Amino acid sequence: MKSKTIALAIASAATLAFVPGCATNDPVTNTNSANASASQISRDSRAALNSLCGQNQAARALRSKARGILVFPSIVKGGLIVGAQAGNGAMIRDTGEISGFYQTTGASYGLQAGIQKFGYALFLMDDEAFRSLNHSGGWEIGSSPSLVIVDQGMATSLTTTTINKGTYAFFFNQRGLMGGLSLQGSKITRIHPQQ
Repeated sequence: MKSKTIALAIASAATLAFVPGCATNDPVTNTNSANASASQISRDSRAALNSLCGQNQAARALRSKARGILVFPSIVKGGLIVGAQAGNGAMIRDTGEISGFYQTTGASYGLQAGIQKFGYALFLMDDEAFRSLNHSGGWEIGSSPSLVIVDQGMATSLTTTTINKGTYAFFFNQRGLMGGLSLQGSKITRIHPQQ
């Protein structure tokens, strides 16, 4: 049921993208926030991070050095020519505590069709990354010069001695028929889900 609701919100967002100014509130953000449970987001985010680090040596190396890790365990992306994606996640600090809840949304244009599910984790390595995340208007991560997407090739060579400052992104659990994944055009905003 939750996936259907998110899919409908994505379809609404894609439709509204053709008609600027028709809506004062983002339907994807409103739908996701209304259906969010803090305890469920926390459980799913911790499980996703443990699974990622269990399977990926580079993620394990970054986890030991990161100031915090923002985990989005399940993002739904859908579209036909115009696409939209949305999902909720939690910030897991280096102490292991959850320090906040966030939502990622994004829109894309071009040749695309279908529905895809995936997750991603952002390993924030320094204070500058946290300042960007907590900017009042949200964080447009796709345009960040300090964002590094860790692909399979880079993951094999990344160690604690080669880690730089900034933010490292890992995609995981990709399912569906759409093309490659990107964070270009994605925005992260803080949400306050129900307990």
